[in-house]
Amino acid sequence: MAEKTVVLYPSLGVGHLNPMAQLAKALLRRGGVSVTIAVVDPPEKDAVLAAALARLAAASPAITVRLLPIPPSSRAPSKAYSHPIMPILDALRAASPALREFLRSHAPAVDALVVDMFCTDALDVAAELAIPAYIFYPSAAGDLAVYLQVPDLRRAAPSSLKDMGKAPLEFAGVPPVRAHDMPDTMQDWESDVCQVRLQQLARMPEATGILVNSFEWLESRALKALREGHCLPGHSTPKIYCVGPLVDGGRTEENGERHACLGWLDRQPKQSVVFLCFGSMGAFSAAQLKETARGLERSGHRFLWTVRSSRRERSNSLEPDLEALLPDGFLERTKDRGFVLKNWAPQTEVLRHEAVAAFVTHCGWNSALEAIMSGVPMICWPLYAEQRLNKVHMVEEMKVGVVVEGYDEELVMADEVEIKVRLVMESEEEKKLRERMATAKEMAADAIKKGGSSDVELGEFLRGLGNIST
Repeated sequence: MAEKTVVLYPSLGVGHLNPMAQLAKALLRRGGVSVTIAVVDPPEKDAVLAAALARLAAASPAITVRLLPIPPSSRAPSKAYSHPIMPILDALRAASPALREFLRSHAPAVDALVVDMFCTDALDVAAELAIPAYIFYPSAAGDLAVYLQVPDLRRAAPSSLKDMGKAPLEFAGVPPVRAHDMPDTMQDWESDVCQVRLQQLARMPEATGILVNSFEWLESRALKALREGHCLPGHSTPKIYCVGPLVDGGRTEENGERHACLGWLDRQPKQSVVFLCFGSMGAFSAAQLKETARGLERSGHRFLWTVRSSRRERSNSLEPDLEALLPDGFLERTKDRGFVLKNWAPQTEVLRHEAVAAFVTHCGWNSALEAIMSGVPMICWPLYAEQRLNKVHMVEEMKVGVVVEGYDEELVMADEVEIKVRLVMESEEEKKLRERMATAKEMAADAIKKGGSSDVELGEFLRGLGNIST
């Protein structure tokens, strides 16, 4: 069979590029396919994205990366965006001509275009060029199940979600979701960001198929609801391919040296450390950092904590001032059992370290999958985007974590931090959670090994490319 050509088209942001890069690697491992990642290249350079692309090129030379330059925004500088995601959606829309030109000139002809969930404008480009278009969904299957039902919810709901508070919403395939746990982009039906997201969600059924970064054992109920059409009653559901977990394999520093925190972990007893890390955008006020510090100190447990302060707290420095942000004397009092990092930690390597016993996380899906593959129980502290929704699945459906009460209030108090750390480190609940995570780790490994459920589904996706008439 002739080699197939697949083009992957991620959204802006490392959190979307990384799982798509892992998809590229998984496709290449199967053989018989060439893969190009087409990345939108905005005029305002993103140093984090550039560094991620450089790492990808160095680690995976078989993956071709093509930058798609877009013109500067024509939006008036004085007109502020209503939501942080809006400039990203504008940039993706502006990239359609460059994507069209790239696909048209690509030789050999492209057998499939796989686009990120935010890149639905690319469906028009694919249709124009008669290229089968698939959506890559980098988050939970439970999220996808909910999102496909949102347009119908919009038609049925008497008011915007922001006015419904903690009222439970019923969706096929997932536990009830409180209205205020839905993403902020969907809280106000009349907002411009919600209007755009509703249009995108309504277009997802146009795809030939949807590849989901999850695995059968973890989300069997949501996947069953998707495949049986319960999330799109009266409409045809695209074929669902469950191909995860697709996560980064970990790396050392660019100079090849091991991060200092890993050396510190080497000196800690097995399963004794609580790891706190909140993603590339998770930042806290000084008041919240102090409450968290007090809770950690009172718990008596060892901890590795990545601290990122809000921009307001940083003044002119990119790095947080730990002495100013944390309680007086905290660093000195906890120096024998705590390690505090500024802004960044090698998360994958930390989670895989035998000293780590629990993970306080913002519930980003990449982070959740990394913890599951490492068998580390989670304390769920969602912050933004779809993280509250992920928390519902992780705590109530998957049972791989416990929730921090107060995540939806102004402050999570020190007492709550202490309670949840103790719960996951020293209670009867801890034993059940650790057993569940050990099983989840085993099932995740089984899913992606040769002949596993996700490996089989990825093979079905590739075989399907030869059967599609363009």
